[in-house]
Amino acid sequence: MTAATQLNPKSLPQHVAIIMDGNGRWAQQQGKPRVWGHKKGVESVRRSVSFCRELGIKSLTLFAFSSENWRRPEDEVSSLMQLFLMVLQSEVKTLHKHNVRLKIVGDLSAFSDKLRANIAKAEQLTANNTAMTLNIAANYGGRWDIVNAAKSLAQQVEQGSLASDDITEALFAKQIQMYDQPELDLLIRTGGDVRISNFLLWQAAYAELWFTDTLWPDFNQQVFSDAIASFVNRERRFGCTGEQVRQLAKSSKG
Repeated sequence: MTAATQLNPKSLPQHVAIIMDGNGRWAQQQGKPRVWGHKKGVESVRRSVSFCRELGIKSLTLFAFSSENWRRPEDEVSSLMQLFLMVLQSEVKTLHKHNVRLKIVGDLSAFSDKLRANIAKAEQLTANNTAMTLNIAANYGGRWDIVNAAKSLAQQVEQGSLASDDITEALFAKQIQMYDQPELDLLIRTGGDVRISNFLLWQAAYAELWFTDTLWPDFNQQVFSDAIASFVNRERRFGCTGEQVRQLAKSSKG
């Protein structure tokens, strides 16, 4: 019996989120500008999407730009916006080809008209894809998400379509971003910091957390496999290894 057949795909997480930290430090270690690290990080995004697709993970959420990131130097923010637009334009056809639905999660009102138009176009193109959903959290904050949900319910109460006593956790959850996707199972952070930095505060209530010193541009299939193996062991307690996860991914190709 192979490692792949020993590992039950049903034990894998159905929704994984990643705080992609360490791009700037990676670039500085190479003697390059910080934006170089963000460009290299796109390769890690491609690898992660492909790996989740191979394993049958239904949702992958990537923290691309937080609401706090606007405080960074103006030239870095400008470069990030340009990179975001470029990646949207260059990657969406590949995502569509592989039956991946793209969702941009966050407050889009701060973005340029051109960027918002490209976001809408990409989401529309991939809207009916069913293999997996790739959520890109951009200008997103967990507190913003919760406040936005509260405002939505408050408006319904003001309009008389909802009584305050009828508000439940389940009803509140339906106002939260990604409510229609599997609950978050595994939250990964790269780059060495051990905190969730205002990311998916509501969604992460029962998620397993996994932290690594690996900087995001170096995040590869091996590291991702170790994170998933840790999740499986915590949930199922039968000693899965990263190698088993990688073999399961390989078997899905063949």
